[in-house]
Amino acid sequence: MLTSWRRYADHHPRLVETAFLLLLYVVTCRQFISGEGAGWAPGLAIATAACLSLLWRRSRPRHVVVFTGLCAGLAVGLDYVVQPLLLLPLLVALYELSVRTPERLTYGYYLGVVALILVAPVFPDHSDQSWVEKGVSPTFWLLLLVVYGTAVRARRAYLDAVRSRAEHAERTREEEARQRVAEERVRIARELHDVVAHHMALANAQAGTAAHLSRTRPEQAEKILTELTGTTASALRELKATVGLLRQSDDPEETLEPPPGLGRLPELVDAFSSAGLQVTVAVEGEERPLSGGVDLTAFRIVQEALTNVAKHAAASTARVRLAYDRDRLTLTVTDDGGGGEDGHVPSAPGGGFGLIGMRERARSAGGRLEAGRRPGGGFAVTAELPVHS
Repeated sequence: MLTSWRRYADHHPRLVETAFLLLLYVVTCRQFISGEGAGWAPGLAIATAACLSLLWRRSRPRHVVVFTGLCAGLAVGLDYVVQPLLLLPLLVALYELSVRTPERLTYGYYLGVVALILVAPVFPDHSDQSWVEKGVSPTFWLLLLVVYGTAVRARRAYLDAVRSRAEHAERTREEEARQRVAEERVRIARELHDVVAHHMALANAQAGTAAHLSRTRPEQAEKILTELTGTTASALRELKATVGLLRQSDDPEETLEPPPGLGRLPELVDAFSSAGLQVTVAVEGEERPLSGGVDLTAFRIVQEALTNVAKHAAASTARVRLAYDRDRLTLTVTDDGGGGEDGHVPSAPGGGFGLIGMRERARSAGGRLEAGRRPGGGFAVTAELPVHS
């Protein structure tokens, strides 16, 4: 029932406002025409003026409080019986003021109208009410409405703050979700780039070497073609594993196969050797177990760096150096090839994602990566990674 009335009031605000003011006017007039004081005519005029001013209580609350306070003081001065129902317009005006203005300002106006009502009985009167009855009762009822209105204003401010925080949290949650989606897309794109670029470059190098040796060394060419089959099969497996990331459920036990790490470095070196690139690996310091993310990052950086050597550098050898410290791993991939200004033949149009991907991988693992031309010729890629990210 109460919900229905609230819904009706929300849909018919003017009708509800009119009914409220009419009821207020009738109740106030009833107190003035009780036969006491200066008579019904002055009281009716005071009630009419005070109630009409309430039409502007929301747009000009301070002016309405002053006007209704003057009306109340005039009524007290004319010997009307002071009671809460006689002060209804002033009570409503003070409540609206306390809801819409700061607390200090509201209490200032409250003290002003109370002083006005307390001063009015000083003039000669013939009513049976004492000065205390004319002063204490209005002071209490006006203070009650001010306190209640201030509490309502504080509650509204609290609800607005809660609503604002909820809206901010919702926007932040949506932005975080979009950011996570974007990061996941970048991660999968980087993974696909590493898999495709490495295996396709390796397959291209093996096919080129086999074609070159097919007439002079057919046995070696046949061996390379056999290894080419393994390269393409490995590419398909890794592509299947990467695409499987998009299809797997939330159950971490359903991954297709463990991600690659530095344990597969000998296999990587053998693959490049079959393509004509001789790779040497040097390990310094005591080998330490790496966390899964760092192990994958280190392997992908070595893989991408060697792929760039095979694709862009005029070099037949490359070196991989793994230096273990107490809490860090420093890996360096170097070559002594010629080519462009930076030691590499310029990439094909649309290339250039290899170095970007390696830097992103290093940052995501909590490390950093540097790449550039070596003073003595060739190119060097150096990455520093934490042992545990």
